[in-house]
Amino acid sequence: MPFVLPFPDIDPRLFSIDLFGVEFAIRWYALAYIAGLVLGWRYVAALCRRPALWGGAAPMPPERTDDLLTWMVLSVILGGRIGYVLFYQPGYFLAHPGQILAVWQGGMSFHGGLIGVATGIIAFCLRNGFPILGVGDAVSAATPIGLFFGRIANFINGELWGKPSTAPWAVMFPGAGATCPPDWTAVCARHPSQLYEAALEGIVLFLVLFLAIRRGALARPGRIFGLFLIGYSLSRMFVELFRQADPQFVTPGNPIGHVIALGGGWGLTMGQLLSLPMLALGLFLWARARRAAP
Repeated sequence: MPFVLPFPDIDPRLFSIDLFGVEFAIRWYALAYIAGLVLGWRYVAALCRRPALWGGAAPMPPERTDDLLTWMVLSVILGGRIGYVLFYQPGYFLAHPGQILAVWQGGMSFHGGLIGVATGIIAFCLRNGFPILGVGDAVSAATPIGLFFGRIANFINGELWGKPSTAPWAVMFPGAGATCPPDWTAVCARHPSQLYEAALEGIVLFLVLFLAIRRGALARPGRIFGLFLIGYSLSRMFVELFRQADPQFVTPGNPIGHVIALGGGWGLTMGQLLSLPMLALGLFLWARARRAAP
């Protein structure tokens, strides 16, 4: 039998409290959201305290990042949920509209969350007279922190696992992840695609943006935002090659779950399709920032 890794025995609940017969559980997933938002907020505030990074003036006073955090919390939750409803299961939620608000049952879309955050940034800046691209750069620099914690929480929850694999680092996930296709003869282990994303979209992308900031990228508005979009979209499109297809898109004739077939067994998953506009916008912002005077 090939060497595989057992799934770590980690309870998705950090702890639970029983109050008057009702159990309230604090889950790792919720803690990941909190950690990502709080640490990201502190990082944005730290960047805004260093006007030299911005070529003389930060896009907003550090103390206003408290207000920005409130906008980001609402934007990422609303955008992430609405994006999941529209992009991944519109038919189901059209038939069960009451389930749209049941966010505790899972179902968030990063691409929807990004649209929500972008909308929140625009509204926040217009309301307060701050430069949109400058604030967008600050938030983009901090976003990989949240992505890292979020993907680690996905792994702890045993969700969003990858395709079956015989790689020595493949993981035997519990539940539905332990069931492989009938033609799979090896032990049912899978790519830990959540950890791939945590590494690429979290650690690597954060370091790339950090080094770009060290080289003066914040002095050109939109450059960090564009670089983030490029880095995330390329990372996501790559990891989708190893990630298990979304079940709602899988059919007997489409086992890979492509939403656009390109022929020869190749195509685009929903995650890859949604990443293409991000890549295009990122390249545009990067090119625009390079042409702008520092």
